[in-house]
Amino acid sequence: MTYQCKRRALVLSLALLTAGASFSLAQKDSYLLRSPDKKTEVRIDVKERLLFSIVHGGELMIAPSAISMELEGIGILGKSPSVARTETRSVAEKIIPVLPEKRAVIPDVFNELIIHLKSDYGLKIRAYDDGVAYRFFTRFPGEISVVNEELTINLMPEDSIFFPEESSFLSHSERLYKFLAVRQIADTQMCCLPALVARPDGRKIAVTESDLLDYPGLYLHGSGTGEPLLKSKFPPYPLEEQLVGDRTVKVTRAATYIAKTKGTREFPWRVFAVAEKDGDLIENDIVYRLGSPLKLKETTWIKPGKVAWDWWNANNVYGVDFKAGINTQTYKYYIDFASQYGLEYIILDEGWSKPSDLFQINPEMNIEELFAYAKQKNVGIILWLVWNALEDRMSDALDQFARWGAKGIKVDFMQRDDQKMVNYYEKVAQEAAKRHLLVDFHGSFKPTGLSRTYPNVLTREGVRGLEHSKWSVDITPKHDVTLPFTRMFAGAMDYTPGTMINATKENFKPIFNQPMSQGTRSHQLAMYVVYESPLQMLCDAPSNYLREPEAMEFLSVVPTTWDETKALNAKAGEYITVARKKGNDWFIGSMTDWTPRDFEIGFGFLDSGRYEMTTYADGLNADRYASDYKKEKKDISKSDVLKIHLAPGGGWAAHLKKLK
Repeated sequence: MTYQCKRRALVLSLALLTAGASFSLAQKDSYLLRSPDKKTEVRIDVKERLLFSIVHGGELMIAPSAISMELEGIGILGKSPSVARTETRSVAEKIIPVLPEKRAVIPDVFNELIIHLKSDYGLKIRAYDDGVAYRFFTRFPGEISVVNEELTINLMPEDSIFFPEESSFLSHSERLYKFLAVRQIADTQMCCLPALVARPDGRKIAVTESDLLDYPGLYLHGSGTGEPLLKSKFPPYPLEEQLVGDRTVKVTRAATYIAKTKGTREFPWRVFAVAEKDGDLIENDIVYRLGSPLKLKETTWIKPGKVAWDWWNANNVYGVDFKAGINTQTYKYYIDFASQYGLEYIILDEGWSKPSDLFQINPEMNIEELFAYAKQKNVGIILWLVWNALEDRMSDALDQFARWGAKGIKVDFMQRDDQKMVNYYEKVAQEAAKRHLLVDFHGSFKPTGLSRTYPNVLTREGVRGLEHSKWSVDITPKHDVTLPFTRMFAGAMDYTPGTMINATKENFKPIFNQPMSQGTRSHQLAMYVVYESPLQMLCDAPSNYLREPEAMEFLSVVPTTWDETKALNAKAGEYITVARKKGNDWFIGSMTDWTPRDFEIGFGFLDSGRYEMTTYADGLNADRYASDYKKEKKDISKSDVLKIHLAPGGGWAAHLKKLK
């Protein structure tokens, strides 16, 4: 029997055996779980090995794929398994996030199957309308050592993937997404997550993990055999480390296991989101739903907002009567700018202290004076720091920051996600929360639901963001419209948008101390609607913003958290249009790659009544002068349809204010 015939036979058998039930024993030692809308089915085979497969809309998405865990001194969980008992449940609840990244109320609706296997372990499987997830659990006394966890993903021969390739486990997770045929990926090629599988029919499978606690991060590599197969890989537990410079801590000797952990626990969720159309990925928050519930008792102090940022623009302040640099006067200027436009925060990035010693303050900085000035102006200060310097004196440093009146910390250069480093993230989240400090992780791995558990973790990097435009040509409009479907699927991302110096493809140059962006001004403005981050940077110098009052009219009012999200049109790596609601107002952002595009926007998502819409469109000459844009106002209602034009690398942004 050919592969295609086998595939059709498997799909037919699944369809016949489920017959409308959400839970079912398909045949001896096989279990089926269906999503609430009945479109997605996950099958677990408990035979010589544990196998899982996924069918969506009658089409096989993931063929039977082996999963297991190897424990030191215990053996392989998943080899010759035997079922002790099963449990099922259906859940229809609501999650009210402290900081709503996509929506103010998150429906948490799923069917769940728990398979208890003999030998004190089991599988928990969930089927949502927008994806499937499974996790192992164990019930052993004392401590266990996990030698390895096996995950194979057996895809279809024609499948491709957006593959964020890594060269080692020492990484900022700031990758470009290569678009590769899955079967052509070598066994030496490894990627971080999330990765996005693309089917020829347009459907997508986003692969990532959630609830990553006390365990290393998951990577994938190819089979090297010509088969459409991906396999798991994990960084081993570090036994010895070496400091290189003042911030990079490399693992020089590793254990033969990936984790030493509690014997009774649940392991991270392995997540497979299924999207019939690309826009579904923008509205999907399955990673957040699968995170551990809130662990903080009081959260009213956690405030999202926008941040005036210093490092990207190299403190290019001008038209002032002081010498710009890392000094008290410059940061008072940032505070004045933030206060003028209602920005909640400024950041003191690298240079306010010695990176390796948080108590050795730059003599040009009067820290107490700055904090007093910021308090007077109702602007919060966030402090950048290197992770290992914080680790050396965490309690002392955080206590000092709290005494100063700091609102948060930006922790940088972790560059790893082995078990030891993953535990560091949770420790920082906990210790910062005790002192009412927000956290922005840079030099970090992708989000895995920690913002649900500790909502003081507002955002993180783990993205090849705008900072790379200071030294490379990688940050193209195509990259910009790939990120919402790939990295952003995992959660909030600190891309740091907002430059007022914009360049066409032909005119762009990476200049470290006078940086610019590829694409148009409206492309940058649209990012504040398209990109999700409860803590959103304004990367350019206040001096540049002050001479752009029309752009600041938009940037001063655009929210950083949202009550509702609608993807209006979307194609990964090509274009995206997103509408988001906050209170009674709507905001729309549209972006394209280097291809100019014309779209029609329907406003059927609006409430009844009329809205005053302020738009920021690419100017007639934006194809040759990227900073050219046109601001217009018009009334709009839900019955209207608007045609918009996006220049090469272009964008379009709008604020719709409900009229009384």
